[in-house]
Amino acid sequence: MASGSKMNLYDLSGSGRDAERFDQLLSQEGVRIERIVSNGQSTPEGEWYDQDWDEWVIVISGRASIRYEGKDELCLLKAGDSLFLPAHCRHRVEWTDSEQPTIWLAVHINAPRSENTGGLDE
Repeated sequence: MASGSKMNLYDLSGSGRDAERFDQLLSQEGVRIERIVSNGQSTPEGEWYDQDWDEWVIVISGRASIRYEGKDELCLLKAGDSLFLPAHCRHRVEWTDSEQPTIWLAVHINAPRSENTGGLDE
């Protein structure tokens, strides 16, 4: 997103339902902020996120479920819920809402500026 550019977090124009959408909102030394729009996607079976940086996420709309490695219970997130994921906290997205888009705001702390967090499978 260019300096001085305006964006509405709820604007889903250009977002399809087949793929997750990642919009980088800010990338500066030590911090990267992105909006993620999920439509029923989840982390591929058997895969875990294990990031070298801290991440704070908030669900703006929709719902999702996070699983931490080694724990049976799921962490259910709904609109307004936030979660801090410290570096190397192995986790996966078990599901995102398939009835409506799930809009996430993710703040990556001490992440490389050019790092692509990748997408989830449907």
